[in-house]
Amino acid sequence: MEERANGTVAHNSLAEYSPIKEAGKPDSSDSCEMYERNKETMQLKKEISLLNGISLIVGNMIGSGIFVSPKGVLIYSASYGLSLIIWATGGIFSVFGALCYAELGTTITKSGASYAYILEAFGSFIAFIRLWTSLLIVEPTSQAIIAITFANYIVQPVFPSCEPPYVACRLIAAACICLLTFINCAYVKWGTRVQDVFTYAKVIALIVIIITGIVKLCQGHSGHFQNSFEGSSWDLGDISLALYSALFSYSGWDTLNFVTEEIKNPERNLPLAIAVSMPIVTVIYILTNIAYYTVLDIHAVLSSDAVAVTFSEETLRFMQWTIPIMLAFSCYGGLNASVIAVSRLFFVGSREGHLPDLLSMIHIGRFTPVPALLFNCTMALIYLTVEDVFQLINYFSFSYWFFVGLSIAGQLYLRWKEPDRPRPLKLSLFFPIAFCICSVFLVVVPLYSDTINSLIGIGIAVSGIPVYFIGVYLPISRRPPFINNILGAITEATQVLCYSVLTEMDSEDKKLETKSN
Repeated sequence: MEERANGTVAHNSLAEYSPIKEAGKPDSSDSCEMYERNKETMQLKKEISLLNGISLIVGNMIGSGIFVSPKGVLIYSASYGLSLIIWATGGIFSVFGALCYAELGTTITKSGASYAYILEAFGSFIAFIRLWTSLLIVEPTSQAIIAITFANYIVQPVFPSCEPPYVACRLIAAACICLLTFINCAYVKWGTRVQDVFTYAKVIALIVIIITGIVKLCQGHSGHFQNSFEGSSWDLGDISLALYSALFSYSGWDTLNFVTEEIKNPERNLPLAIAVSMPIVTVIYILTNIAYYTVLDIHAVLSSDAVAVTFSEETLRFMQWTIPIMLAFSCYGGLNASVIAVSRLFFVGSREGHLPDLLSMIHIGRFTPVPALLFNCTMALIYLTVEDVFQLINYFSFSYWFFVGLSIAGQLYLRWKEPDRPRPLKLSLFFPIAFCICSVFLVVVPLYSDTINSLIGIGIAVSGIPVYFIGVYLPISRRPPFINNILGAITEATQVLCYSVLTEMDSEDKKLETKSN
């Protein structure tokens, strides 16, 4: 895992295995011609359009949370009026973060989101720790949970009055992860088309809920909004926990920054996709909660395991069976967006020398990061075997906001360090400063309210220090020989089985030319 310096590939880590053209190149003349034509440009292709980008952001932000448990905000705010204010505040805060990422994404035109930005601003060590926490627990845990939630809702119509079988749900979740991995290995376009379809489905479902709520309001069902602030909890701790719940529902606005290098015209389409997506999600979230609150009283919302299902039972009657299906669609689309984004994180981490070289390989015909996708799939499947996998998600709330805040602090640092660096989009300093201040608040809250889990999360991050020392800091000649031999053998086998080669880094001249344009 030797680091690449100055944007060039460190080939000495590849000494243990053969190039694919010798080890696994097929004999057909067509494949030979394709290989010769593409070998000078072995990079991920720019296939993500503006519409695809909007679907990725909206699809990842709108997960199962808005359908299942808006009570996370309501339970701490204790009133409909205050909870709607907190939902709006969470949306504004997320818009600030997304705008900062729009500037970072057009200034640092690498995929990888916060990992790439921390690497550029603060160097290799902190970036590796961010990557390590994502690899070890954050991303595979999140994907496993989304897949399990998908499985639970897809089988709910079959088991309407009892819990679905444990093994059946885990097998369906595993099949879901494997299918999405196959789709994204095949072609980037397949993955983005799946994302488009399921994003439309979940938005349509929410629009149905919103329209139903508006009709009820027009019919005079506004009693739940009379004295809507009565009983509000103005305790600072409760407000902070309510805001924390809302912000987790808004998470996902950085999805497109994970695939910056695959966006068509990123200087235009990245900020534009963010600018379109954020108001859409914020408005949908607020209107959906208003629809829930119009039909259901506070007790009904707080006692429901799936608010959208309870809402449909009260209003949609014979169509209520569609809501669990839409919930499953929502999870499926969110999982697909996560697979696309996280595989690129591992891909970029490998290309920068923080993970084994095999993860930065792409298929020479399809130009998809097949090894990174398969590695991501394997990690998610491993976490599916953990029975209490939902508990693991409590361990990384601290590190999540720490690294997001740190990446935007890096934006301020680069403004000071490199004031003349080309920036196609340049925000007022108010946005990153305000976001950093709020991030400090979001880091301190879980340390105070959930100390044990936060300390476990810190311990997971710290466990990456010896890995960094052995795998990145030490030169290859000083590492245990068996590690190099094992990695060499695995990498050679991966080249042959996945028909993949290492990607090429852009030369410095090309980078400067791209930025200047």
